[in-house]
Amino acid sequence: MKAIVVTDEAAGTAGMKLVERPDPQPAINDVIVRVHASGFVNTELTWPSTWTDRLGRDRTPTIPGHELAGVVTALGYGTTGLSVGQRVFGLTDWYRDGTLAEYAAVEARNLAPLPGDVDFTVGASLPVSGLTAWQGLFVHGRLRAGQRVVVHGAAGAVGALATQLAREFGAHVIGTGRAADREAALGFGANEFVALDNDVLEDIGEVDLVLDLIGGDIGKRSARLVRAGGTLVSVVGPVEERPADGLAVDFVVESDRAQLGEIVQRMRDGRLRTHIGKVGALDEAVATFNSTERRKGKTIVRVRP
Repeated sequence: MKAIVVTDEAAGTAGMKLVERPDPQPAINDVIVRVHASGFVNTELTWPSTWTDRLGRDRTPTIPGHELAGVVTALGYGTTGLSVGQRVFGLTDWYRDGTLAEYAAVEARNLAPLPGDVDFTVGASLPVSGLTAWQGLFVHGRLRAGQRVVVHGAAGAVGALATQLAREFGAHVIGTGRAADREAALGFGANEFVALDNDVLEDIGEVDLVLDLIGGDIGKRSARLVRAGGTLVSVVGPVEERPADGLAVDFVVESDRAQLGEIVQRMRDGRLRTHIGKVGALDEAVATFNSTERRKGKTIVRVRP
């Protein structure tokens, strides 16, 4: 099969190559998925799990990508809950070969059914972004109706979904980002927008929840916005400055079939819109990932036409 591989952490995306690899074989409780579309997270080449197994042993050359939508073609021993020919989407294990390939071996529990009226490109855009937004707001942020919520990076792939979900559940959403992202963030449902390159973050006032998708200095300053009993949730690493009288949580997104089902149902009935940016073929993927052009939204590789 064709696959994108990386062997050199220092080279980053410039070290990606399109090669021929053996088709994967299903282990116990696995399925083989014929990948139709794959997502890619720009930071994953900096993650230790991209380069080693769970025991710290080198596993290069590795296939990156952890989001997919496709069709099940084979079942491993003992696999239940899915069937050959079924359309699926999901988030694959961080420590295994990923989804920038024509086929992928995936634990069945990490996949959810993809309804027939949802395009594979849309399905592949949802796992990381949708689950990160859902878990950040509801699992770790304990969002409730009527709360004031800051979503940093509200026009990005995760931020756009988080903004829409928070509005659906009755929150007042203050989106942030570059000034050029104002209209996009408001279009995804933000009640207000703060341009981090122009406006003063501290003028927002006290909020109940901050979902930090940016980190760095923005994350540190955001801690001072959280009112007593509120929560700062970070997806970009440990929180460097904690709210004085609130909680600080950082987390790594996990696959969850039920949550994927909630997210895709909202796509079907129009409550959610995913933010897809560049869509390219597998043969074009290396050039796409190495482009110097600023990419807005989720980059998707369409593995099959």
